[in-house]
Amino acid sequence: MIFRVIPTAVATAMLMTAFIVSAQKTVTAEVINLDSPVKMAVFLPEKTKATGRMIVNFPGGGYSMVATEHEGTDWSEYFNEMGIAYAVVNYRMPNGDRNIPITDAENAIREARKNAEKWNINPNDIGIMGFSAGGHLASTIATHSTDNAAPNFQILIYPVISMMPELTHEWSHDNFLGKDATQSLNRDYSSELNVTEHTPRAYIALCGDDTCVKPMNSIAYFEALMRHGVPATLHVYDSGDHGWGLRNSFKYHDQMLSDLCFWLSSF
Repeated sequence: MIFRVIPTAVATAMLMTAFIVSAQKTVTAEVINLDSPVKMAVFLPEKTKATGRMIVNFPGGGYSMVATEHEGTDWSEYFNEMGIAYAVVNYRMPNGDRNIPITDAENAIREARKNAEKWNINPNDIGIMGFSAGGHLASTIATHSTDNAAPNFQILIYPVISMMPELTHEWSHDNFLGKDATQSLNRDYSSELNVTEHTPRAYIALCGDDTCVKPMNSIAYFEALMRHGVPATLHVYDSGDHGWGLRNSFKYHDQMLSDLCFWLSSF
C-alpha cells in the first residue's frame, strides 16, 4: 500500500512551500488563514481559462495526519488547466472531537463563497473533495451541512464512508468519534445512512483490491445516492490498492484523470 501521511504542523509548512512552487509554475496561489493553525492554499486558474467552478479538497491521513502532496497540492495544475479554482485545507485532527474537522471544513466552504467575487468563482458551483478519511469528512459535509457551508458537488477518492463497525476504517473511526462511540453516533456519521434527495451529486473512485478501506464503503454510498435519486458516478478500478492520489505509478492514473475530467464536464 502506498500512503504517505504528514503531521499537521509539517503539512502547514508544505502548503506554504506549495504556494512558492506553484507561483513558479505561473499558477496563482494564495494561503488563507482560516483559524490558526488551519490554512487553506488556494490555486486560481488563469483568468482566460476560469470557468467559475471551485473545488475545496481535504486530503486523507486517518484523521491523525494529512497527506498534503499526492492527495493535495499536486492536483492544483490538473484542475487549473480545466479552468477550475482549487483549494487544499490542512484541517485540524479531531482526537475524538468530531466537531473540530467539521468546523474547519465548513469554514473553508464559507471562505470560498465569501471570496467568490475576488476569486472569480460562482458561489453556486463549489465542490468538496476528499481522499480516504478526508473523503469521510467531505461526505459528512455533503450529507450534513446546510446553507452557505453546503457544497454543490462532491468528489470522493477511496473514501471512508461508514462509521458502522462492519464497514468502517477502525483507525479513522476511533480518531473521529472515539473508541467507545455509541451505535447512535456511529449511525449519525455514517454517510451512507444520511443521504437525502438534497445531497449533492457525487463522483466516487476506488480500487476493488483496496486493503485499507473496504470497497463496500463506496458501494454502499453509491447505492444510497441512487435510492434517493442523486446523480452519482462510481469507478472501481480492478487493482491499485489505496493511497495512490495523483501518483503516476497508479496503473490507471491516466484513465482516472480522464474519467474525472469527463464527469466534471458533464454538468
